[in-house]
Amino acid sequence: MTNLQIQLSWDEPATGERREPRLNVPIAFGREFARLPEEIRGERVSRMLLNSNEVSRYHALIDWEQNQLVVIDQGAVNGVFVNGQRQMHSVLASGDTVQIGPYVMMVTFVTNAPTRAVTSPPSRIQFNPNTNLPDPSLRPARPVTPLGSNFPPPAFQAENVVVQALYATGLPVDEYDYLAIGAGLGSFVWADLLRISGVRADKILALGLEEQPYARYKRLCLSSQIPLYERLRSNSDSCPDNIWGWPSYALREAWHDFSKGQLNTAFKYLWQVFGEPTYAETYTPRAGNVFDSIDREAKRIGWNQIYRYGRVRAIRKTGDGRYCVAYSRGPGNYAFVVARYLHLATGYPAIQFLPDLQAYREKYQDFKSVVNAYEAHDHVYEQLERQGGTVLIRGRGIVASRVVQRIYEARKKNRNITVLHLMRSPKPHGNKFQKAKRTVKNHYEFQPFNWPKACWGGELRVMLEKASPDERKSLLADWGGTTTADRYDWQLITEQGISEGWYQITFGEVLGVEQDSQNRTITQIQEKGFGKMTLSADFIIDATGLDAKVEASPLLDDLVKHYRLPLNHLGRLVVANNFELVEMRSGKGQVYAAGAITLGGPYAAVDSFLGLQYAALVAVDGLAAAHAPGLHRLNVLSSFGQWWKWVLNQSPS
Repeated sequence: MTNLQIQLSWDEPATGERREPRLNVPIAFGREFARLPEEIRGERVSRMLLNSNEVSRYHALIDWEQNQLVVIDQGAVNGVFVNGQRQMHSVLASGDTVQIGPYVMMVTFVTNAPTRAVTSPPSRIQFNPNTNLPDPSLRPARPVTPLGSNFPPPAFQAENVVVQALYATGLPVDEYDYLAIGAGLGSFVWADLLRISGVRADKILALGLEEQPYARYKRLCLSSQIPLYERLRSNSDSCPDNIWGWPSYALREAWHDFSKGQLNTAFKYLWQVFGEPTYAETYTPRAGNVFDSIDREAKRIGWNQIYRYGRVRAIRKTGDGRYCVAYSRGPGNYAFVVARYLHLATGYPAIQFLPDLQAYREKYQDFKSVVNAYEAHDHVYEQLERQGGTVLIRGRGIVASRVVQRIYEARKKNRNITVLHLMRSPKPHGNKFQKAKRTVKNHYEFQPFNWPKACWGGELRVMLEKASPDERKSLLADWGGTTTADRYDWQLITEQGISEGWYQITFGEVLGVEQDSQNRTITQIQEKGFGKMTLSADFIIDATGLDAKVEASPLLDDLVKHYRLPLNHLGRLVVANNFELVEMRSGKGQVYAAGAITLGGPYAAVDSFLGLQYAALVAVDGLAAAHAPGLHRLNVLSSFGQWWKWVLNQSPS
């Protein structure tokens, strides 16, 4: 059997990113490298480190026995599951799934043949740097660096830029105390807290591509079939317009309905808050209500004075302990900003896109039949409502759930619509941490929010802050994973679809996607127990998620390489517990970051409303400790005074 290798395929629990290593047998699994055997019978062991507290130090071994591949439990507390059944010693066939802790791995036999190194661009859809829209025609961008370009100028090659050299270029130079890069929700909540803490609007600048701080988020919601009347996966007191979280969205919506005489729905929202999640479904706010509340707060704090259109090209330290940002205001229109305090909240730089689907689009130039859920794709549902058809869905998180709901709504107009939901492997058991375990139904893993609730402000947040980098790997793997909201209506749709036959779940590894003579998509899969199968569909929707790795952002990639900044195990920025990029200190100047670009650090729920507010809160505390100009730490009286101004919709200062 020496001519065979084993390919293990799984999605990383913390990020959903795909891993597909090819290994020689024997293969040892565990969470401590030193506990895994180096050799067995004189053969070198492939040692697989799985970062999870649910994985034992030496958990399992895959080896050959009498020309059969077997997996052997090494006395692990949480056991080994083969195709959903706990096993101590089990023969493995190609296509079987092995679950060790939160890792669900498909086993595939492959020939041990030499392979050529192939360099291919990452499979993702970039956001157009000028329009901020997903643009499948864009190739992965190269980092924008000063070298070999007219802008930024040669001065940006230095570690520290001389401010006088910027003025010498003749280009506009502005100086501010506080500069937010991104101008999205992360920038907005930081600027909001600065204003509440006493900083004047004319001392803050936010550079970005769209004035509405929620513009990209709203567009992604609409594209992924979350209209304004639908509910977001967010908590009642996670209010980006209100740092105090009170009145919560549930209370506001209840008051609105109560004032309209809709008493039943008003009391329902209040009961949800008091009874969730044990006695009632978790309350989540309507998308439109959230956006309206942000508009109100933006007007209150003077966001129109803070925001400025600009595409940031590069960030550098200055010789006088500040930072310089080079940005473009349009074609051939360049300028600089110098600031003492910098905040990076650039959001997701790209959309993940499955490699086989990208290969299909490149081959057939078909951008209508194969789409990403975060791209505008209303034409799919419009055609289904007119003509019927079959949709193949890839991915099983919350976006996939919403797509299934949208198709369910389309079936009310046309019953000739079917759904093939392709999942890589079964999900018989939910992630487990200590005594808690997530529920699984029909291979969906349920949880009210994308992280356990204690990650926001409870004991899990404290645990992660105190953890070492290696411990954080394990904790994030245990708490993370691809989950969907625990909504009864979504579960009912799935159950109904399965019973009526229009919704079918299939498991398998995709071998390739082609187009037939009628321009329909043909997906070739390797299915467990059935060999190769063909799935024919009118449309394929990729619902696998967004990409937040630093390498996907030309701006951040340039910053990291120029200053040799460390990245964490997920390829994101390394930040301190107060979200400061300590390595970017410049005299008294400080740089803070927030959002998905910091996942893997001291806070799990970084890309949530409350996560952005928490990052802003600890960052502003850091600025207060540094005696940043115009900023005053809130106390009980000043906080109440600012809250009362919020109630009255008065300017913070």
